[in-house]
Amino acid sequence: MEGGPQKLLMAAASAAAAETATFPIDLAKTRLQLHNESLTRRPTNAFRIASDLVRSEGLFSLYRGLSSALLRHLFYTPLRIVSYELLRPSSDSLASRAFAGGVSGVLAQVVASPADLVKVRMQADGRRSSRRYSSAPDALMKIVRSEGLGGLWRGVFPNAQRAFLVNMGELTCYDYSKRRILNGGLFEDNLYAHTLASVASGLCSTMMSCPADVVKTRMMNQGVERIYRGSLDCLVRTVRAEGFGALWKGFFPTWARLGPWQFVFWVSYEQLRRATGMSSF
Repeated sequence: MEGGPQKLLMAAASAAAAETATFPIDLAKTRLQLHNESLTRRPTNAFRIASDLVRSEGLFSLYRGLSSALLRHLFYTPLRIVSYELLRPSSDSLASRAFAGGVSGVLAQVVASPADLVKVRMQADGRRSSRRYSSAPDALMKIVRSEGLGGLWRGVFPNAQRAFLVNMGELTCYDYSKRRILNGGLFEDNLYAHTLASVASGLCSTMMSCPADVVKTRMMNQGVERIYRGSLDCLVRTVRAEGFGALWKGFFPTWARLGPWQFVFWVSYEQLRRATGMSSF
């Protein structure tokens, strides 16, 4: 494959830029998805959660867990992007491309799941009276000590399910939308085409992934004392206790994050490819 190692590095750099720019929104989304697991039932929203966090813990608290998120994207994003290009069929079959996107996401997420677990645990720490972890390495060591090596892959199944849906929506939609834009003559292969395609992929992936994201977040936040027996139990109990709409809890902050994330990532990645003389994604 053309420039495989270069593509891995460029995807990692672009993902790091996108993650840093949008991390506070992701933190607010995670706290919102975990809200009704706490004893309080006070209605809230992402803006109120972020405001309370800054007021009580300072501005830099919005970046708690960023190190683990960046660590995750050193593996997750490069692997899924390069895997998709390898698996992507030469035909224009939307179903085949969607399957390639989903499989690429699962493969990458299984590798990156420990870093994702640490990120969720560190983001959820602020809801507790005392912090469990001081840093990403500290979290990794404590999880292995208390839950075993397998504890690093707690929630890997809902995580993989979410990754399949996210990448089926994100990669396929970006790829398909950009080609329709270019073939329709709306724009050339430039910033405008990349922006439109990234907005479409962000919306599509959010719609498809939000229920799995809620289940994944709640499963991964469990410690030794388990609240849910499995993904299905978490899904059923969430709907029973909070209603069907709870599966899309955090939809708008998720979309508000994925939109800018997609924009920063795809524009950066496409420009880096162009700068190194590679063909467009």
